[in-house]
Amino acid sequence: MEIDRRLVGLAAVLLIIWIGFDIASGGRFITPRNIFNLSVQTASVAVMACGMVLIIVTRHIDLSVGSILGVLAMIMGVIQADILPQFLGYNHPMTWIITLMAGLAIGALIGGIQGVAVGYLGVPAFIVTLGGLLVWRGAAWWVTQGRTVAPLDANFMLMGGGIHGTIGATWSWIVAAIAICAIIYNALISRRRRLAFEFPVKPVWAEWTNVCLMAGLVLAGIGTLNAYMLPSRAAEKILENRGIPVTPENLEISHGIAIPLLIVALVAIVLTIVAKRTRFGRYVFAIGGNPQAAELAGINVKRMTVAVFALMGVLCAISAAISSARLQSAGNDLGTLDELRVIAAVVIGGTSLAGGLGTIYGALIGALVMQSLQSGMALLGVDTSLQSIVIGLVLVLAVFSDKYFHRRYSDPSA
Repeated sequence: MEIDRRLVGLAAVLLIIWIGFDIASGGRFITPRNIFNLSVQTASVAVMACGMVLIIVTRHIDLSVGSILGVLAMIMGVIQADILPQFLGYNHPMTWIITLMAGLAIGALIGGIQGVAVGYLGVPAFIVTLGGLLVWRGAAWWVTQGRTVAPLDANFMLMGGGIHGTIGATWSWIVAAIAICAIIYNALISRRRRLAFEFPVKPVWAEWTNVCLMAGLVLAGIGTLNAYMLPSRAAEKILENRGIPVTPENLEISHGIAIPLLIVALVAIVLTIVAKRTRFGRYVFAIGGNPQAAELAGINVKRMTVAVFALMGVLCAISAAISSARLQSAGNDLGTLDELRVIAAVVIGGTSLAGGLGTIYGALIGALVMQSLQSGMALLGVDTSLQSIVIGLVLVLAVFSDKYFHRRYSDPSA
């Protein structure tokens, strides 16, 4: 069936974590409400983890992503709360668009500056981004002198999820149908291409088994999210705003998919296509495999390094929007220690620190594992200091696992 064994192992670990926390919490972990909250809480780290895959694949590291998130959140907060209202008023339809575009541009600029230092000046990425961790965290405080920025634009806050930041049951099932159609189409096209070039293909039963498994996961996930209903007061307010009579039957309104989850899915799909189907992606993995050989083959390694770091800055801006919108404010501590969570998620997801090997979907599962551990321990009332100890041990274990599998991959007799 050509299933990645490390991915299967990671999925098994995630399932064990979920079942363990569910038993320990008396059945409170695997519930529609907790799964919904888990998806929203994972979104910010998951978006940055997608970019960190490309950074680590090229044999670099970015320790500044949490600080970049913090400074971009503060800048976007000031733009929509202090600057634009002077010209457009509050909650103008264009406010969130201008704010997000500004955040993406500044994020690309910050990432590009760090990429220039790494690619063209030859400063190790560890040193550049370690300095960036301090610089951008200080800049986040300097933007507002420690002030928490609020309130944010109402439309902008939809990107954080919550009661209004969801698409409801009907649109969620439509998204599920589109996803299943895409899974089937991708399987058919991939098989047709393999046959056209006379490459070996999986048996038909194995192909359709994989399709059914992925479709089943999509249906199970959407069904779980749709099973989480809005609070009765929120449902009443929504019905009144729509002019619909309030009855016990009408009060059953599903949250559905949260907008942050849609953003994560879009980012993951785009970057997967970029990594697997474009020249840019092939160059990234070629550089990670052997930078010297890639340069001799005509790849502009320095320019690619700048591009990868600039892309990481853009993704930090998206994560900053999600995080600040979810909290409905921009504070100075936003993104603190997120760099460790992102790196841990990527390494747990199978991206090799030696470069040249990694997947976007593995990083997403890794991010979900990290957030599941944190949320599960919080649900059980575990002390914050003990949570940090567990997360640190998981990171060390993930690096050890990476070294072990890399050694086995490079030397099967080891």
